[in-house]
Amino acid sequence: MKAIRRFTVRTVLPEPLRALEELILNLRWSWHHETLDLFREVDPALWEEVRHDPVKLLGEVGPERLELLTHDRRFLRRLHDAADDLREYLTEPRWYQALADGQPRAVAYFSPEYGITAALPQYSGGLGILAGDHLKTASDMGVPIIGVGLLYRHGYFSQSLSPDGWQLERYPPIDPNGLPLILLRDENGDPVRISIGLPQGRDLHAQVWLARVGRVPQLLLDSDVEDNDQAARDITDRLYGGGGDHRLLQEMLLGIGGVRAIRAYCRISGHPEPEVFHTNEGHAGFLGLERIRELVSDEGLDFEEALEATRAGTVFTTHTPVPAGIDRFPRELVRKYFGGTNEDHDVPVERILELGAEDYPDGDPTVFNMAVMGMRLAQRVNGVSKLHGEVSRDMFGGLWGGFDKAEVPIGSITNGVHAGTWVGREILELAAREVPSVVEAAQGWEKVRDVSEREIWQVRRVLRERLVRSARTRLRESWRTRGASEAETAWIDEALDPDVLTIGFARRVPSYKRLTLMMRDPERLRAILLDPDRPVQIVIAGKAHPADEGGKRLIQDIVRFADAEDVRHRVVFLPDYDIALGRLLVQGCDVWLNNPLRPLEACGTSGMKAALNGALNLSVRDGWWDEWYDGQNGWAVPSADGLAGPDRRDALEAAALYELLEDHVSVIFYDRDASGLPRRWLEMVKHTIATLGPKVLATRMLRDYVMEYYTPAAVSARAMGADGYAGARALAAWKQRIRKAWQGVAVEHVETQGEESPHVGTRLTVRVVVDLGGLEPSDVAVEVAYGRVDETDAIVEPSYLELTVPEPTDDGRLRYAGEVPLVRSGAFGYSVRVVPRHAMLSSRAEMGLVALPPAPHGMTNGDLR
Repeated sequence: MKAIRRFTVRTVLPEPLRALEELILNLRWSWHHETLDLFREVDPALWEEVRHDPVKLLGEVGPERLELLTHDRRFLRRLHDAADDLREYLTEPRWYQALADGQPRAVAYFSPEYGITAALPQYSGGLGILAGDHLKTASDMGVPIIGVGLLYRHGYFSQSLSPDGWQLERYPPIDPNGLPLILLRDENGDPVRISIGLPQGRDLHAQVWLARVGRVPQLLLDSDVEDNDQAARDITDRLYGGGGDHRLLQEMLLGIGGVRAIRAYCRISGHPEPEVFHTNEGHAGFLGLERIRELVSDEGLDFEEALEATRAGTVFTTHTPVPAGIDRFPRELVRKYFGGTNEDHDVPVERILELGAEDYPDGDPTVFNMAVMGMRLAQRVNGVSKLHGEVSRDMFGGLWGGFDKAEVPIGSITNGVHAGTWVGREILELAAREVPSVVEAAQGWEKVRDVSEREIWQVRRVLRERLVRSARTRLRESWRTRGASEAETAWIDEALDPDVLTIGFARRVPSYKRLTLMMRDPERLRAILLDPDRPVQIVIAGKAHPADEGGKRLIQDIVRFADAEDVRHRVVFLPDYDIALGRLLVQGCDVWLNNPLRPLEACGTSGMKAALNGALNLSVRDGWWDEWYDGQNGWAVPSADGLAGPDRRDALEAAALYELLEDHVSVIFYDRDASGLPRRWLEMVKHTIATLGPKVLATRMLRDYVMEYYTPAAVSARAMGADGYAGARALAAWKQRIRKAWQGVAVEHVETQGEESPHVGTRLTVRVVVDLGGLEPSDVAVEVAYGRVDETDAIVEPSYLELTVPEPTDDGRLRYAGEVPLVRSGAFGYSVRVVPRHAMLSSRAEMGLVALPPAPHGMTNGDLR
């Protein structure tokens, strides 16, 4: 008989062991090895059975064992030391506290998913893992972030395989009381409830669960409360579950409800209110609407004034390099939920629809684009690698029409990874012993080159062997789930080999990541795997979205290949890819393989994690690898992305991959000296760690966010909010005046004065006559863009010169002038433009307004000698 309801009964700990609950309820344990050791000691066998989940451990440990521990002086001493260490960690000043004034008092970080630990299954892939690393790193560095997300009662799916290798999904129910969470309660001890309005006068209610990620509070909204009907209770059922109304309601709850949850938490806890709001992808974009509503309702601003105040303190990070990866809703669906009986006159539905409109060339006028709204609601926007920043400027350039791609105000901060989570303990201990400067202060990475190669090789062997053991266990479980008998799984005892070159490939399985590129020529792959002198083994994991039939077919293809008797000991597919399996893979593999369609990988961080563990990357130059590959830290798979035919492109890149494996990777790995060490390989490993280490860490990433985005956003937000939001009021009025007059702004005439055949080192005088259409000279900048030109006369990487204070002409126009320095020889060109200018604009392109000459004037290019 099945239970009609499932819930968790928590253990009441004896008084001497109460500190265990304190440790468990702070997720710092997920990256703190000493605390994990303590949990293991509670019951070593049970610890393995519950897969290192401390909440389950305490739920299943017997009272007899707990009683014994209350008299174990050694255990109690370690318990109290661990609790004291946590308290010190939570209160001592960190990196952020040593900064000069100007940083935000607090930052709100919104994400639809978070990968903190496998024991809190609220993530699906890279976006969630990145968000989890962001919070953990903020905790380590003392950055005052509040995380906001949703609590999904079924999380993301658990994956298994059918007998024929087809992906099967299961959504195990999750009881929040069985997770390391507490329910947020108000001053009277009552659960905090937030609500958002729905059509027909209904409300969607949610309670708020609090997770402690070290120093960082994480708020998770949960709609499974009695105040809701069943449909509303199911809003937070599954991560990325459903579509249409269901998905839109999830995002309304995350954005609007998330802001309200923050207000409640700060009121109850005394935590400083956030000055900066960081929107991690478009899913949480509605948070900007709620902040506008607050300012209109509470501060008396109008919509445009509130928009400026909101934008100033908002950072938007885009994570997708393809339009298909962006949430887009039918405009009428958005109108349904924000208009009619649910319309707030402070935030008119027509204005909301304008924010998400694709009203630019090649845009779809029927959809509401969440990323577009997010960018219009944020003064600072970034991609997650340099290449992704370039791709994003191409994708979204229409929002800033008239400006060249390079001036589109989308920057980039390359992602990083949290070392404490992903680096093997043996690596950390070796580093602490041999290069403590790296561990203690993230400095002195070059000293890694002095570490004994034998010690590195021994550690790498330990990590590889651990992966092999765990892979065999998981492989046996998978085969038994698929219906194999015990006799049919005997071969698994010999599957994989801890002394064979091991390649890892693990990620989500959309088609662009090309899970099966390695199988393009199955016989050639077989020959590589079974080479008698230089064998290779591949460990593969990944989940396809439940609705992605194409992705599921790719998994089935790879599983069927891996099932073949001749290669199944050399290539395995491990189901149910999660943080725990990901950690084993990045620590135990010698090579991390990545072969997406360039440039469709926004960043990709798994290869960073592998590199920190002493693995080498074998990857298409996409995402972060395009930025930091140097020819000595791994191998770049040549990309044929310029070819029109996808089949031809795949064939060429697969052939290049095989050649690298056969003639380079395996050759160097198996090239051993008299002592049995692969010296050339280990030189590459040490070079990789020394050069990539300081770059790929999330501490570098978060420093970049704090200095380049959070602090400037806080400064802008304060400027907008000072003196009763006088700055926001003034900027909104100025923008409205500029937009109204801009159609009258024109470049009337351009002329130059200089030598007919100018030489390097001379100057070119440029004079421009401009009609400002009623605007003041202080409202605009008149600029000359100049530099090298290509064969189409496009200026390549232009420099800009603002022309001097204007002189009036007889007909009321203004004449500007300036001298352009001619600093290089060759084809040269210039143009002029008029752009809005205001101290509170983040860039010249912010408003998307520019006035250009109607046709080329004067000297547009020449040959400079």
